[in-house]
Amino acid sequence: MNFNTLCVHAGNNPDETGARQIPIHQSTSFIFKSTEHAANLFALKELGYIYSRLTNPTIGALQERMAALEGGVGAVACASGHAAQLTAFHNLLQSGDEFIASKKLYGGSINQFKNSFKQFGWQVKFVDTDDLQAIKDAITDKTKFIFIESIANPAGTISDIEAIANLSHEHGMPLVVDNTVATPYLCKPIEFGADIVINSTTKFISGNGASVGGAIVDAGKFDWAASGNYPLLTTEDPSYHGLNFYGAFEGLAFTFRSIAVGLRDLGAVMAPMNAFITMLGSETLPLRMQQHSANAQKAAEYLAKHSKVEWISYIGLKDSPYADLAKKYLPRGCGAVFTFGIKGGDEAGKALVNNCKLFSHLANIGDSRSLIIHPSSTTHSQLSDEEKANAGATPDVVRVSIGIEDPVDIVADLDQALAGI
Repeated sequence: MNFNTLCVHAGNNPDETGARQIPIHQSTSFIFKSTEHAANLFALKELGYIYSRLTNPTIGALQERMAALEGGVGAVACASGHAAQLTAFHNLLQSGDEFIASKKLYGGSINQFKNSFKQFGWQVKFVDTDDLQAIKDAITDKTKFIFIESIANPAGTISDIEAIANLSHEHGMPLVVDNTVATPYLCKPIEFGADIVINSTTKFISGNGASVGGAIVDAGKFDWAASGNYPLLTTEDPSYHGLNFYGAFEGLAFTFRSIAVGLRDLGAVMAPMNAFITMLGSETLPLRMQQHSANAQKAAEYLAKHSKVEWISYIGLKDSPYADLAKKYLPRGCGAVFTFGIKGGDEAGKALVNNCKLFSHLANIGDSRSLIIHPSSTTHSQLSDEEKANAGATPDVVRVSIGIEDPVDIVADLDQALAGI
């Protein structure tokens, strides 16, 4: 099926009731057919439903859809985007291991990587991933993977996924890509060599601001046994009587362990209701992303010419330093999220946010509504000045997530807000 059809049909397989829309299986647990059936499920010898912290039909439907949309072999739905990162990294890292991450990341991810993950003994090295040599210089024998965002939040820049994937594979490591801002409609990182793709489904996948969630998609192509550096996937697991996930499941090893160990022990599972709401939202993903991108292009072009705007970072503009990469990775549009700097700095930026009437001032992106925020004092406020600068969240920065309203109204609200500064 083509992408637009997958958004409507993937994972939505009618059961014996004939329900056309996926039912909400709001059940903690599921009845076994026999003691043998139960034993086989717990031993991973048979697929089925045990307990909703592990598997659930509604959540399973969303997982099937996300795998189909991203072009992977399997997916795992989690309680949030951060939960998805934790669950994915839990397959790859042990105490003392390192990973490389782009400096241009969502502020919450920077905090999670730098501070909370340190409690597990996981170490991060932040690198300017526009510089391939800088990535090479940061790799040690403890480095287990590279992490980037396809389109950076809030910087609005794009990563050269294929080049970074090639570099990562040369060193026997997988590439992990956060595809939240682009979504699989605008960019499919797996087609350019990514091995694991993470989405915060809270954002554009749902598109309605009504459900929090995350998803991990496994490309199923990485040879986890080749280097010997991923023992959690390739050696005997004591909690499953010596099961070797890669030996047993090969291309689905990462997906199976994420559920059988990650969800079982970390417990960061998505709620069935949130999976249902996300499934509903994903049906219109192509239509929304087309409108998001078209509206963002018009808003960016307006702001680029405004006398009170110092600079603008949107990859859809012809003079963007990332314009060539955008043609390669984002042929359908450049997305909804970008930043710009207001003349007058911090106070002028805050004034603009306060003056908006149509734009909602809140900490989210990807809603059908247009959203605005001052990152330096909110989403990136816990970072140092240097980290803010690296992430593209200096005090003069305003971030917008352009919605699907009429573009005339979007521009009019920006215009009156700027006039009021």
